[in-house]
Amino acid sequence: MKKYIRLNPSQLLVLVFVVSITAGTLLLKLPLSTYEGIKWVDALFIATSAMTVTGLATVDPATTFTMIGQFVIAVLIQVGGLGIMSFAVLIYIMLGKKIGLKERLLMQHALNQTSVGGIIKLVKYLFIFSITIEMIAMIFLSIRWVPQYGWLQGLFYSFFHSISSFNNAGFALWSDNLMQYVGDPIVNIVISFLFIIGGIGFTVLVDVWKKKKYKKLSLHTKLMLVGTLVINVVSMLFIFCLEYSNSKTIGDFTLGDKLLASYFQAVSPRTAGFNTIDIGSMDETTLFLIIILMFIGAGSGSTGGGIKLTTALVIGLATVSFLRGKSDIVISKRTIKSTFLLKALAISMISIVFVIIGIFLLNVTEKDASFLDIMFEVVSAFGTVGLTAGLTMTLSFIGKQIIIFIMIFGKLGPLTLMFSLATPTKEKIRYPEEDILTG
Repeated sequence: MKKYIRLNPSQLLVLVFVVSITAGTLLLKLPLSTYEGIKWVDALFIATSAMTVTGLATVDPATTFTMIGQFVIAVLIQVGGLGIMSFAVLIYIMLGKKIGLKERLLMQHALNQTSVGGIIKLVKYLFIFSITIEMIAMIFLSIRWVPQYGWLQGLFYSFFHSISSFNNAGFALWSDNLMQYVGDPIVNIVISFLFIIGGIGFTVLVDVWKKKKYKKLSLHTKLMLVGTLVINVVSMLFIFCLEYSNSKTIGDFTLGDKLLASYFQAVSPRTAGFNTIDIGSMDETTLFLIIILMFIGAGSGSTGGGIKLTTALVIGLATVSFLRGKSDIVISKRTIKSTFLLKALAISMISIVFVIIGIFLLNVTEKDASFLDIMFEVVSAFGTVGLTAGLTMTLSFIGKQIIIFIMIFGKLGPLTLMFSLATPTKEKIRYPEEDILTG
């Protein structure tokens, strides 16, 4: 009898993701996709960056790829942002096939949900909402770009950037990203609205759509909405103050443009990856602030990466509870289960270890790069952000491989990769408790 290899949902998700990246690499390597050809390692890097909705690029997407190649990148971004499993389930639904428990478990892992209940409805909402928002944004962007570039190129630019923005990819079709539009209100507002909505999480969006009133929202939704607002406002004020006199960034701008640029660059590091000012010219303090924002990332079940905002909030709330001498984490008259704290700690610890390893390895391979630039690059790849202080284009062959792996790790998530490698155990033995000294 034949023995079939049985993969758990995490392992199957990783396998499908790798196969999709491989397919993307082959498509980008086709002569029709580029003007003058591209190296295999660069094709793999761009395909991985698009599938992980990161936005880091070892070649300039604006001058390297034809419209066909850019369309391939857009498709990879859409598939990677909304999820391979989401598209698979959509095809199943369109064909009238029944969605089994295995497919539901895959969707649960892919969308980072706590249960399989209502997962198919969530996928339907996800597609309807995503396509609708992207189409509306495309119309607004075309108002700006069609008069500038003509119908074909203007509509394509609008199509590409609406997908790249909503999925928090950070790919732009200009060599300077969006720096030429630093003072343009339409481009800044539409694109930032897209990646904030995409990064807040589909679960939150569905919850807000169905319940309408703030009091009826789930605790997760409340934490995401309040946390996102606070972190964005605080980050904007910090960047505005730190870069106010920096002539290389916003120092020479009018007050209105300074505020707009500070706002955009404050919300972009939460996994979007677009930039309207030169990141490499920022003050080192500002760069370190952006590193923190990139590590935290967006919301669970969103198109963004990072350890996720709620993960950071749970750890922060646990710390406050401990300092107050409380044994439970209580917020908004709700107690957070200890299992969620353990999960948050596991995610954070694994992420920190991988980031440290990535920084260590790049320090070995990229001898000419500064430590801060390397840290910035690694955290940007892990958080699937796509911002760079200028290191990406100069990466060595091995350095590119390291960043590719970090991008995949950051997109799939620490626990997904760990679960895919771990051997499941069914032991449920409880041992006696004993105290140890800490602190």
